[in-house]
Parts: sequence; structure tokens; C-alpha cells
Amino acid sequence: MGKGRDHMYYCFSKPCPHVTLLRRNNCMEKLPQHIAIIMDGNRRWAKAKTIDPKLGHKEGAKNLENIARFANSIGLKYLTVYAFSTENWKRTEDEVGTLMKLLQHYLDDFSKRADTENIRINILGDIDVLDKAISDSIYKVMERTKNNTGLMLNVAFNYGGRAELIHAFKNISKDIIEKNIQIEEITEQLINENLYTKGIPEPDIMIRTSRELRTSGFLLWQMAYTEFIFVNKHWPDFNNQDLLNAIEECNKRKRNFGT
Repeated sequence: MGKGRDHMYYCFSKPCPHVTLLRRNNCMEKLPQHIAIIMDGNRRWAKAKTIDPKLGHKEGAKNLENIARFANSIGLKYLTVYAFSTENWKRTEDEVGTLMKLLQHYLDDFSKRADTENIRINILGDIDVLDKAISDSIYKVMERTKNNTGLMLNVAFNYGGRAELIHAFKNISKDIIEKNIQIEEITEQLINENLYTKGIPEPDIMIRTSRELRTSGFLLWQMAYTEFIFVNKHWPDFNNQDLLNAIEECNKRKRNFGT
């Protein structure tokens, strides 16, 4: 571990063998079903290298593809990443435009390889308010990969945890007004069925990169019993080994689920 403030972070300085060796040596008890990642630090990575922030976002998108392919190769079922929050609209018009173009390019380009590699791509968030070209790309890639049975890559875009809950509560309220359900029928399961993550298990692990210790509204309902791991690296530098180390760290913990 590092010194000073770095003691608060899981830096994972000791390397671990590949996941197959972890299994063989009983070092990793089990592979989680679902990992969530807040991909933080693209701009700080670029600033540290004194390059244009746009290049940081491009490297971050490239790294997402690498991590998703690796996660699929080791048998992970669900990977959910925070790509663009509802609050990110407050950034400069130039940066927002860059992020929108990156998403569209990523969807149009990676979707072809994702299909070949049996990865299913799913977008979480308010899609319909996006530019039509982008929303069309989103619906196209989700339709194209919907029958793939490998990793489900959930990209949270124009997503906010509070906005998601409001979306769910509005749907439930509408059903009550239309007398499709009674108030007494509101349960955790009903709320789950009205979230963007319907049918997706709750994350076992949430990883956040780049020295930040908060969730920033990511999966507020879903992460009640998720294990949090904070990595002292900017997202473009996060690699396959870091992912394996996070899994190993999680498996060392005892998850009580409130008991």
C-alpha cells in the first residue's frame, strides 16, 4: 500500500496470476456475476500527460473495450459502466459533443466485434432525449446483440440514480392511477421491475478509479449490499490485472447482506 492518503485505497501492489491460475490454486473462491465500474479520471489522465482532454476520453473508451473483452473471456456475466451522467450535461459544449461522438463511434464500431465475440450491449438511461442519430445507434446495437449469450455490457449513459428512481416511481404511479395495481402491491420486486436494470442482478463489486470515494448517484437502489473497491489509478490506466485483483479482494470479504 502507499503512504499517507493512499492508505485509504486498494492499490493492489502484489500481482496475482491469471484467473485460471487463481481458480487452480483456490485463490479465488468464485467469479462474481456482476461488476459495476465508475470509469473516472479520463481528463486527469490527459492533464497529467499535458495532452488534450479529448484524447483522455478516447483512451478511456478504448480501455472500456479492452476490459469488456477480458471480462467476457473470463466468464463474467454482467459488467455495468458509468459513462455519462445526467449531471455531465453541465460540462462544456465541446466536451459534451466529444462524448456524444465517442459513444456513437463506439457503438457503431465495437458492436460488430461485440456480436462476433458474443457480447450483448445494453444502454441504461434516458435514451430518447439524445440526438436521433445517437439514439438510433443505441437501439440498433441493442437489437443487433440482444441474442448474444456472453457478457452483458451495460453502458450507463445519460444516467442518474435519482432520475432512475423517479422514472420507476412515475411508472408505478401511472399503474396505480390506471388501477392496474394497488398501493399494497408495491414491493422491492416491483420497483426492481421498473428500473433500467430490470432483470439484471445487483452488482457484487463496484470499482471506482481515480482516487474518488463516492458513488456519484450510480445505481443507488441496486448497490445496497455491493462491495466497494477504490483504485488509485485513472481509468485509462486500469488494466486486466486490476480487475482480477479487485475480484480477489472481494472474495476475501465476508458479505453478510444485513444479517
